Amino acid sequence: MTRLKKRRIAQAVKVSLLLALPIAVGASAKGVPAVKSALSGFAEADLGKGDQLVRQPDYAQDSGSDPEEDILSGALIVSQGYGVLPETRQSGTGVKLLSPLEMVSADPGPKPYPAQDQWSLDGKILRTTYGEYSGDSFFDLEGGGQVNNKTSISNDSLRSESRCLPNFTISETDEPQVLIYHTHTTESFEPFVRESYDTSFNYRTTDETKNIVMVGDAIQAELEASGIGVIHARTIHDYPSYNGSYGRSRETILPILEQYPTIKVALDIHRDAISAEGVAYQPFSVQQGKEAAQVMIISGCDDGTLDMPEYMKNFHFACSFQQQLESDWPGLTRPILFDYRHYNQDLTTGSLLIEVGSHGNTLEQVQYSGQLIGQSLGKLLESIKEEP
Repeated sequence: MTRLKKRRIAQAVKVSLLLALPIAVGASAKGVPAVKSALSGFAEADLGKGDQLVRQPDYAQDSGSDPEEDILSGALIVSQGYGVLPETRQSGTGVKLLSPLEMVSADPGPKPYPAQDQWSLDGKILRTTYGEYSGDSFFDLEGGGQVNNKTSISNDSLRSESRCLPNFTISETDEPQVLIYHTHTTESFEPFVRESYDTSFNYRTTDETKNIVMVGDAIQAELEASGIGVIHARTIHDYPSYNGSYGRSRETILPILEQYPTIKVALDIHRDAISAEGVAYQPFSVQQGKEAAQVMIISGCDDGTLDMPEYMKNFHFACSFQQQLESDWPGLTRPILFDYRHYNQDLTTGSLLIEVGSHGNTLEQVQYSGQLIGQSLGKLLESIKEEP
């Protein structure tokens, strides 16, 4: 019997307990105002070289408000790999997954992904690969990758902190140790590589085979193939209302963290929105002969107002993870964004937000990046496993 199968049997009873969570979360959402996001008033960061590119939100900024019409859309679905994803890992290529172009959702939801004949191709896609950045806010990590420091903390201080190992270990256990969730669950992508895109489409869909949930599935598959227990919360938090998304995702993950104190890592998986007037960017790198969307880790800093006293522990994890990714897949990452942001990163000392590509990237590019993220995270966690 494989270790994964043993974990499935051991957790079968726990799954039935978790089925009650959607009811509790739904009741809480209706009866108690959502926790307000601490992100209000923070501007989007300049993530380009010089003044060439500015990261622009493709939606109105999430103010953290929770008007009456804000409702939780979808149920809390806890996935632990019970026959949903393949278990066999191909040598050098990761778990064999079905292409998202071949996936057909049994229930695409109220906002389906556009059919091929529905695209209005009036914008331009620019394919690019971001290399090393220069400037006062950037510094290199010893093991590869960079940090974009948008805070008042000196680069020298952060460089010293970047040498610290994560402030947690994982153990040999059948219990889940990683939580994957999506505050902006409906974020979506291009169908395939092409020169133009639809400026009228906001790149949001409730179809799980074509949105960021699919990327979470790829990460989960690789972690479970490495023997690491994962909970993947697939609840939609940003549709029909975008405002209050972080409050709703917090309501989703708090009961899971309470149910499973063994969880050490909580990853909020997103995609970026890098664009200019009439232009969408497609940041990619080639890994093992295949295109992967470039990845950016965001690690929040507390300016004294965000109630995140252990933010530096998340930064330690971010730097270890960034260096692991760059060691395994040179050129896959963009610099870690270290900025005054909350993003629910007060809940564990292994909480990060990860931007997997941008809306200009393709479904297959981001799925592949999800696999690479999962493989590298598995290696990193294995390196900090407690001795038996």
